[in-house]
Amino acid sequence: MADASSSIDRPARSGAQERRRRRRGRRPADGSAVDNRSVAGSESRPARKVDYRRLVNPFEPVRVYSDDHIAAIHDTALKVLEELGMRLLLPEALDLLRTKAADGVSIDDDARHCRFDRGLVAAAIATAPAQWTLHGGTAETSLAFGGRHVIWCAVGGAPHISDLDGGKRPGTLEDSSNIMRLCEHYDVMHVQGPNVEAQDIDTAFRHLEVTRAQLVLSTKPPFVYCRGKGQVADGMEMVRIARGLSEEAFRAAPYVYTVINTNSPLVLDRPMLQGIMDYAANGQPILLTPFTLSGAMAPVTIPGALVQQHAEFLAGLVISQLTRPGAPVCYGAFTSNVAMRSGAPAFGTPENVRAAFASGQLARLVDVPWRSSGSCTANCVDAQAVYETQMAMWGATLGGANFVAHAAGWMEGGLTGSMEKFIVDIEMLQQMAELMQPVSVDEDDLAFEAMRDVGSGGHFFGTQHTMDRYETAFYEPFLSDWSNFNQWTENGSVQTPERANAIWKKVLDEFEPPKMDEAVREALDDFVARRTAEGGAPPLS
Repeated sequence: MADASSSIDRPARSGAQERRRRRRGRRPADGSAVDNRSVAGSESRPARKVDYRRLVNPFEPVRVYSDDHIAAIHDTALKVLEELGMRLLLPEALDLLRTKAADGVSIDDDARHCRFDRGLVAAAIATAPAQWTLHGGTAETSLAFGGRHVIWCAVGGAPHISDLDGGKRPGTLEDSSNIMRLCEHYDVMHVQGPNVEAQDIDTAFRHLEVTRAQLVLSTKPPFVYCRGKGQVADGMEMVRIARGLSEEAFRAAPYVYTVINTNSPLVLDRPMLQGIMDYAANGQPILLTPFTLSGAMAPVTIPGALVQQHAEFLAGLVISQLTRPGAPVCYGAFTSNVAMRSGAPAFGTPENVRAAFASGQLARLVDVPWRSSGSCTANCVDAQAVYETQMAMWGATLGGANFVAHAAGWMEGGLTGSMEKFIVDIEMLQQMAELMQPVSVDEDDLAFEAMRDVGSGGHFFGTQHTMDRYETAFYEPFLSDWSNFNQWTENGSVQTPERANAIWKKVLDEFEPPKMDEAVREALDDFVARRTAEGGAPPLS
């Protein structure tokens, strides 16, 4: 195995060490976020205070289905679990059900199949928490999870990386680390995530290098894949080392999260079931997400796909709550449709948005947080990439999602993470975050005296009211070009992807990782070295 650990500390671009400046020096003393226009604009402008780190959604969630419709979907999902059941491919999960819920299940060991009594499901719903705190490395990066709180995460699980310089290619640890750096820089990225696969690292050791990179490059809550008991145990131990936690303290509160995907239709495989049980036993949250594409792995009707999604979630919820009552579980929803002529997944469609609204209703029915996605199927950073992603984001935002995966950089139906699209998406996310900022309507905001000063037929450019506010009155995009056509042409006709390319490079050139105690860093390195020498942990298949 090649030793790629040096990529964590290496400057993203050669010669950048002397040019770096501490981004955090531009943060107001009160710790609130500032807008990121300074990345592309003047450093001398006054900081415009906003809070992008702790977003609270002020919009009432859209209800696309009536309460009776939602109740019917829920009841049919319970019927699916009672009469059709789920295949559970991990024997230990069947043993758990047999031991702790014998009266509530019917198990066929030969087929590894289980039917669930609706009373057992109701009991699991009753113990699942509605909200918790996901702790980062600092108080500033810890997050409320649930209620009206909003968490955004970048692209996850893409095997490829793409940028204008190198095109599409297999992801590496350096590519993954660069996305971590961008996520640490931008306040609208609230957690670290699986971003792109570090395919230059063998799968037995990849989790060690990627988890170390998250913990060294960021103080935001990390992600650890569920690819077998050994990999989960390694990841959690590394989080305990980095955060200075005993095993008891770690198990008492959430510090790391993961995604659990079902094998739709109606199957949970071995690594996912093991992950549910391992995370629940340690009190760490899972985003339990059926992969229900309507017309392919789920019924072609959206209500039918929602029934299957809900049933698969509830089955995983039962496993989690039997392992440890009160273990944190987030309702994951990924229902969309496919292109019926090709079978290819489609995202950002009207059906995708409608399913998102309904998923929020179903999550609120069982009173757990809800995860959605900001996905698209575009192959390049073009208009399709923007309107599909924005459609998906509006489905999540207006539907009341608490966690939105793939909100920045997702391309090609999840096969590629794009550096330029990451920046485009950050611009969109910051504008959505602006809509979530608290509004003010005091006497000065109502501006009656300013209107008295101007009178009829005048203008407000030169009034004292405007002069006092003009530098901070409005959100100013850091990516858009607002010059007129002639000026834009004279400046080289630079289009959005090219501007985005320059911005992400500048951010990486200037990036400095957060401070980490040297003894903690050495302990992390020693752990990775020891586990590597021991052979790592091959993924569970």
